[in-house]
Order: sequence, then structure tokens, then C-alpha cells
Amino acid sequence: MPVRLSSIDRRRQILRTASGIFARRGYRGTTTREIAERAGINEALLFRHFPSKAKLYWTLIEELCSARGRRQNITKIIEAGGTDLEIFTAIAREMLVRNARDTELTRLLWFTALESHTLSQRFFRTFIAVYYEELAAYIRRRVRDGAFRNVDPLLSARGFLGMVVYHFLVQELFGARKFQKFDPERVAATLAGIWLNGMRSGVPQVAANGAGHANSNGRNGHNGNHARAGKKIQQ
Repeated sequence: MPVRLSSIDRRRQILRTASGIFARRGYRGTTTREIAERAGINEALLFRHFPSKAKLYWTLIEELCSARGRRQNITKIIEAGGTDLEIFTAIAREMLVRNARDTELTRLLWFTALESHTLSQRFFRTFIAVYYEELAAYIRRRVRDGAFRNVDPLLSARGFLGMVVYHFLVQELFGARKFQKFDPERVAATLAGIWLNGMRSGVPQVAANGAGHANSNGRNGHNGNHARAGKKIQQ
């Protein structure tokens, strides 16, 4: 017979059991029957807590994401202030260290995206979009301050976070950490520095077709001496 637990404890037990199975097999590869069997209950009891597999899956993702407080953490980092390098290094560090502890959640989220069910769009709207916008808002302010180039803040935020996420995927999910180990602090500072070097207003901007555009110093990406030398040659 199933162990008698309170409603709250039973719900937690089902979520813990479902988390491991979903992380290994994805949404489509997991059945509620298997979850119930692993939890030591019948499906009828499972459905009393979660009326459908979709409801169970979304509740699991929602609770895991809320517990990690990713958006709140990035807000705290930005509000704490500091140099741009300190802020972006702290954001990258927070993502790398937390992700290393949350591989199961990461696998769940990737299954959500790859399987293309409606939960993927719901997840993006609820968690990812606001996370990008939080960082984009900071970038937008730095563009207005003249510290960053006049580029799309949202795309810039995606670019930075994408660098960090890709490093994590290579190391944790693709198995590169078995061959190469990196200190998270070093990775965070390196990626933040690379990104900032491309964002600072003094860096020449390049259009999609490769043509140079004037930067904040009024140059087109070429040294002024080169331009003067060209005039002499023409004369």
C-alpha cells in the first residue's frame, strides 16, 4: 500500500519523482503511469494532485524556476552597482555556478524547447523573456549614458547570456568538462570582458555588409592617418 503522507508531502514526492524521469526521458518519453509506479502510488492518486501530464510538467518547471529566483538575482546584481565589468562578471558567475547545480532543471528546459510542445512557448513568455528584458533595460541605460554603442539592447542581452549558456552546455551537457576544466570565476570574467570590449562606445561599429559606420568619436572604423594618407596618394 502507498505510504500515507499529507497532501503537501505527497505532492512534493510526486514532483521529485517526476523531475528525475522527465530530465532523463523528456516530456514525450515519460508516462504518468511510470511516475506513479516510481512514486509508489497509483495513477488515480497522481491525477488527484495533477489532472494531466502537462499540468504536472509545467508545475515542476514553474516551481524549480521560482525556487532558483533567477530574475530576482540579476536584479539584485544590477541594483548593487559597480563597474560594467563587475556587474556582467557577477551575472555570468551566478549563471555558471547555479547552472552547475541545476543540471536536471537545464535538461528539463532543453527537452521543453526541443520537443516543441506548447509548454515551450509558455516557458519562454513566463521566464526567459523577462530575464532578457531585465538585462536589456540595464544595457539601454548604458547606451543612453554613452558608455555602450547604439545597438539593440535586447539582442545585446541575448548575445551576452548566449555566451554564458553555450559555455555551460559544452561543459555540462556535451561532456567537455571531462577533458577541460575551467574556474567559473575565470570564465565569468573572460566572457564579460570579451562582450564589453565589443560593446563600449569607442569600438568601431560594423554594418551587416561589412561597411564601417561612424562611431561616437566620428570615425568610420579606420585610423584618421589612413584617410589622410589616401588623400595624398590621390593627389
